[in-house]
Amino acid sequence: MTSFLALATLLIVAAAVSLAVPLLRRPRAAASSTDRSAANLAIFGDQLAELEREQAEGSLTAADFAQAKTELQRRLLDEVKPDAQAGRESAPSRKTALLLTILLPLCALLGYALLGTPAALDPANTQPQPRVTAAQIEGMVERLALRLKDNPDDAKGWVMLARSYKMLGRYGESAEAYGKAPALVDNDPVLLADYAEVLAINGNGFKGRPSELIEKALKLAPEDPQIRLLAGAAAGERRDYKAAIAHWEKALPGLEPGSEEAETLRSAIERAREALQRGNAAGR
Repeated sequence: MTSFLALATLLIVAAAVSLAVPLLRRPRAAASSTDRSAANLAIFGDQLAELEREQAEGSLTAADFAQAKTELQRRLLDEVKPDAQAGRESAPSRKTALLLTILLPLCALLGYALLGTPAALDPANTQPQPRVTAAQIEGMVERLALRLKDNPDDAKGWVMLARSYKMLGRYGESAEAYGKAPALVDNDPVLLADYAEVLAINGNGFKGRPSELIEKALKLAPEDPQIRLLAGAAAGERRDYKAAIAHWEKALPGLEPGSEEAETLRSAIERAREALQRGNAAGR
């Protein structure tokens, strides 16, 4: 980290000095300024003499002569004006160069401290994080389960254990853990839906307790797309395709357009409509 800051500071100072050097140089007088002015005056004199000669010969009227002379004078002023302005320019300020050399590095370092990520320079933070193995996850879950045996009233711990079991595919143990935290689960629509899902996977579908949990979750969060998805799946399982279509159509706006989940749901809606049409045709 220290070497990086030292190198960065050195580069910033070098950039500031390179910008300040031109300001410290004294302006050099243009060596040819006087010669160029004299040449312009000579050319003006020659052109003016030519105009006077043409007027004397009668090939140039007085009005044309006056206009041409005015144009010559204007052109001469345009040629002389830049040199006059250059002569009036003051030498660059040494104070400006000094301030630039000091303030530019300070502003750069302060900007990095405020907007950058200094902690990222710490070698400890740049080392690749070790991957957690499946065995380590299993060990953590088992330690949590052992701890909850001594703290059975820890509802948050049971919910964490239930989700961990679900992630590991241990759906029966997940459902059992959810059952140990009714104080949290019964008032949380997401947890109710998750509990219903693991019960349905571990059991014989959504019939019975899973459907009851889904209905309870719907009352708490009727617009939640994931709960609507489960409600539609439960309705489809009992061949209530009309209800399944209604649930899924309400869930669809909550999914990311064009996502795999949205496209899968669209296909499920189409299949449910086909099944509904077949059922209506058979009942006629």
